[in-house]
Amino acid sequence: MAIGGPSQNSDAVLVVRPPLTDEDLNELFSASWPGHQSTSFAPMLARSLVWIAASREGRLVGFVNVVGDGGLHAFILDTTVHPDERRQGLGVRLVRAAADEAKACGAQWLHVDYEPHLESFYAQCGFRPTAAGLMRL
Repeated sequence: MAIGGPSQNSDAVLVVRPPLTDEDLNELFSASWPGHQSTSFAPMLARSLVWIAASREGRLVGFVNVVGDGGLHAFILDTTVHPDERRQGLGVRLVRAAADEAKACGAQWLHVDYEPHLESFYAQCGFRPTAAGLMRL
């Protein structure tokens, strides 16, 4: 399902839960994340509450994943925008669409972990900072 129309700053189209190939996702992640290793995304998507993809002219240019706890909490993961598409509002559009979809799925709280340099980005998306913990396993 496509979400809204193109914004004035971007003609990327957002789609909820589109079929995505490993080739498409690995291409986006390789361009966006230094050191990305090619992987199968099917196991991750099979466990997702929802994901949103952004495409421009048939090319995947953005992605965000939402997982849930089966109850009231959902978690943003893997917010990714192709380097050629950054700083144009696409990431904010993706995260806000993911929040809307998580709410529609019954979530009442949306969590995200991020590095300090992303605080202003997530603030633009509507998040407020909280204290949290993290353990590397």
